[in-house]
Amino acid sequence: MFNVALFVAALLLTVLIGQLLLPKLIDLKVSQSIRSDGPQRHLAKSGTPTMGGLLFIAASILCSIFLIDEQPLLWVWLFSYLSFGLIGFLDDFAKLRHQENKGLSGKQKLFAQFVAVAILLLLNQLLLDRGTSFGVFGTVWDAGWLYYPLTAIFIVGMVNAVNLTDGLDGLAAGVSFFCFAGFVLAGIPLAHIFPAYARMPQIAMIMCGCCLGFLFYNRYPARLFMGDTGSMALGGAIVGLAVTCRLELLLLGLGLVYLIEAASVMLQVAWFKLTQKRLFLMSPIHHHFELQGWRETRVTSVFYLAAALCTLISVGLFRFLYQ
Repeated sequence: MFNVALFVAALLLTVLIGQLLLPKLIDLKVSQSIRSDGPQRHLAKSGTPTMGGLLFIAASILCSIFLIDEQPLLWVWLFSYLSFGLIGFLDDFAKLRHQENKGLSGKQKLFAQFVAVAILLLLNQLLLDRGTSFGVFGTVWDAGWLYYPLTAIFIVGMVNAVNLTDGLDGLAAGVSFFCFAGFVLAGIPLAHIFPAYARMPQIAMIMCGCCLGFLFYNRYPARLFMGDTGSMALGGAIVGLAVTCRLELLLLGLGLVYLIEAASVMLQVAWFKLTQKRLFLMSPIHHHFELQGWRETRVTSVFYLAAALCTLISVGLFRFLYQ
């Protein structure tokens, strides 16, 4: 019952904060610049308010107050969530300052992200005694010193993959809802086995409510974009849950849609360098389907279905292997 109350509170708070914040963003002209080389139909979205991630960041922090206890998991997760959200905020601020769709440079973002990862891994070891092991098909594999570079690459890659998924109205928020729902379904039985993880499904439930609440403004046609503030915060929240609870491999399944989006960009770049031709009409791959003539809502719906299937299959395998 408490989990449901957290979900409802997060949803309603996100909608309520949006009612207060959206007019302010419009007054301040905090609007989105659209890529000129993107799908031409997206040019009509120019001027839509951005940085809407502030809505669910504020709502989730308020709801998290009810989860404070002697366990440090919440604090480590909050660091992951807010540190990546801050990087996204700085990127959005730079875009607004220059009045174009260019914020922090790639090197600046990567540097900031790896600094955040280094602190996150340090907190994980000092406060949670995380160790260097991964859960693999019901057994534990100790990666030793390899754990740190592998996890750092995994975290930065996943955060940026979530960021790439934020390209259509409602896409990132909807896909993230299913990802967090997977953490709820996997986390409830896990919390009974490991009391230190008791807050994990509750955190995920809060984020489910925030994602649905944000869709009130972000569903097609979007009245508000989450910006990098929101997409990087979502990425930080997702990897924060995975890393603090040793669920990195589960996230590979839950976040498969994100990984496909990121892989499409890497394949596009690699293929163009090799052949001087494009593998996809445009990357990330959601734009490829748009340019093939799919309606934006159709692309989003198909990606939602894919995310839901990934969640069901991943959680099913997890429950089977870890029962």
